Amino acid sequence: MGKGRLEAFSDGVLAIIITIMVLELKVPHGESIAALAPLVPAFLSYVLSFIYVGIYWNNHHHMLHASKKISGQVLWANLHLLFWLSLLPFATGWMGENHFARLPSAFYGVILLCAAIAYWLLQRAIIAVEGPGSMLAVAVGRDWKGKLSPVLYLAAVVSAAWLPWVAQAIYVLAALLWVVPDRRIEHVLSKGET
Repeated sequence: MGKGRLEAFSDGVLAIIITIMVLELKVPHGESIAALAPLVPAFLSYVLSFIYVGIYWNNHHHMLHASKKISGQVLWANLHLLFWLSLLPFATGWMGENHFARLPSAFYGVILLCAAIAYWLLQRAIIAVEGPGSMLAVAVGRDWKGKLSPVLYLAAVVSAAWLPWVAQAIYVLAALLWVVPDRRIEHVLSKGET
């Protein structure tokens, strides 16, 4: 099975997720700068989630670019990832509307944790189809970012119970780890093309 339909479907779902998130931002009642103040938490949670969706889109693109084969298991693993990412608009809205309160902040972390696990499962499914010597397996290597991220999300979920601002700082830190482009796959692909 080719990967074109999988990529197109995933791109469409991620575009819809971003659209839903931006539609959740409410227009202020008033024309002054002061009218924007109550919207700051919702806007900040939107920005963070937009960055996370962008990170997943970018890494998903690179992962599929490095893969050659798609199986039924890969299709289901991809849907599993998209399921968790599709909950981001709800978690984002809840967290922003409630000014980063404890439970919404913890729920946001649970969604990020489940998405990270789902991404890892998708990666493993592709490697299972292509074998341990595949370009993706070589590129992923030890994957320290992939192992550190779930630990950070779990720490954020726990810390949200007492100090939600610490949870938010951890979410930003984890995003910063991934915003820096990961060149492993590009490096392996460039070697394979020469």
